[in-house]
Amino acid sequence: MTKIGIILGSTRPGRNGEAVAHWVQDIAAQRTDAEFELVDLLDYKLPHLDEMLPPSLGQYAQPHTQEWASKIDSFDGFIMVTPEYNHSTSGVLKNAIDFLYAEWNNKAVGFVSYGSLGGARAVEHLRLVAGELQMADVRSQVALSLFNDFENFSEFKPGDFQVEALNTTLDQVLAWSKALAPLRAA
Repeated sequence: MTKIGIILGSTRPGRNGEAVAHWVQDIAAQRTDAEFELVDLLDYKLPHLDEMLPPSLGQYAQPHTQEWASKIDSFDGFIMVTPEYNHSTSGVLKNAIDFLYAEWNNKAVGFVSYGSLGGARAVEHLRLVAGELQMADVRSQVALSLFNDFENFSEFKPGDFQVEALNTTLDQVLAWSKALAPLRAA
C-alpha cells in the first residue's frame, strides 16, 4: 500500500502547525487508499546540517542523519505542513529537507500551508526545492489564512471548503506517488 508522510514543518513553541498537521492526519485517516503517518520534526533532533559530504552522495556519517534518511526513505510521497516565516518556509523544515537527497527522489509532494497570505510564498519556495530533489509537486494545495481559518490567529478553525481542497491535494499526491513507483523501484 502507498505510504504518505505528513511532515510537520515547525518546531516553534505554541506552533499553529500542530493543529493543522493533526487535522490533515484526521482527514487522511478516513481514506482506505493509502497509509498516512505524521512525522513531527520535534521528534528528530537534526542540528544545522552537519554532514561533511554532500547529501547527493548518500554517504551519511551522523546517526541522526541515518535515522532521518531511514524514515524519509520509507515513504512513497509527502504532505508538507509549512508555516510562512518572512516570505518563506521555516528554517527547520528547509534544514530537514537539505539533509537528504535520494530519499526524496521520484516521490510526490503536496503542501498545506498557513500564514497571513495562506503561506503561499512558503510553498513557492518549497516547489523550487522539490524540483531540485526530483520530487513531483502537485498543483493543488491547501492555503490556510491566519485571518479566516484561525480564531485570534491561534485557534485552528478551517473553513469547510478546506476539507475539499485537502482531499484534492491528497488525491493528487496519491496518484503521482503511484505513478512514480516504477522510477523508485528502478
